[in-house]
Amino acid sequence: MQMINDAIGLLLGLAPVAALVALVLAGLALRQQGSALQNGRFGLWMCWAAVMLTLPQILSWFSGFGVPVPVAGGGGTALFNTFKVDVTNFVNQFVVGYLAPVLAAWMVLRGVVEISEGRSPLYSILGAMFLLSIAATQALMQGWNSGTKFATADVLAGLWTYTASRILPVAAGLAIIGAILNFAFGKPAMRLVCCAAGFLTVSALWRLVVSMM
Repeated sequence: MQMINDAIGLLLGLAPVAALVALVLAGLALRQQGSALQNGRFGLWMCWAAVMLTLPQILSWFSGFGVPVPVAGGGGTALFNTFKVDVTNFVNQFVVGYLAPVLAAWMVLRGVVEISEGRSPLYSILGAMFLLSIAATQALMQGWNSGTKFATADVLAGLWTYTASRILPVAAGLAIIGAILNFAFGKPAMRLVCCAAGFLTVSALWRLVVSMM
């Protein structure tokens, strides 16, 4: 029984490492799916990352039903402790430190090929940027962890606020630049102008929708 408890504690201790892996897979899904919303693969892996980072808080819901909640730890045996350290080092040093930048470089190369083929390199570039910022993304998500039973929702709400307040204004500026270039080369530009306006007013549009409910 003690070994089972140690194994559960080990798995809980590895939850932040699993969140890093989920973020890497989210970056790959952002490139592969061709759309941030198509099939929901990017959002799915982001949700899994949020769940892994707040797993102890999720399990605390069961304490009200009289179910003993395991505590995250490295395990009670030297074998479990060594395994946790090895897996953590492998993910941090190899997957995030070396593999993710290499994958990002290949995505940039893919973006160049897409330009030569007359296609948009947007998702290749976005995927590369996301892979290069995995550690910072995890740190942001951990900062949004309130430590309460609603921690998962708080992390997802923090992602929404960060996207609306930081990322979308930058996207709006890029859309305006793209509209100017399209206008200069005689291509349709109004769609990009409308996108920029939508990016800048998404928070107001959300509040409008909420007020109408």
